Amino acid sequence: MKFCDDCGSIMHTEGDTWVCRSCENEEPRDSHAEAAMATRDGQRDDGAPAVADATQTATETTEELCPADDCDSVRASYEMMPKPGGSYEVRLFTCVECGHKWRES
Repeated sequence: MKFCDDCGSIMHTEGDTWVCRSCENEEPRDSHAEAAMATRDGQRDDGAPAVADATQTATETTEELCPADDCDSVRASYEMMPKPGGSYEVRLFTCVECGHKWRES
């Protein structure tokens, strides 16, 4: 995969040329550079990312209606977790009665 130096979009091949469909920038293909590009087969799979467990470090509870169908609890513990790749946090809830987990929407 090659990205356009002008606009950052993914470039596509057309014969012996890389072409950007966004800004129409063209660059000649380089077989040595392309041979060094990682393919899906060459990438490693580290598995699914770790999922935060809001019950591990949660010490505070709040009034929050449990969304589980068979639970009427209005208390939940919560934990603030940074959103992966983002610049803000998300609140993860765990019902104190049934243990159902959900995130703030």
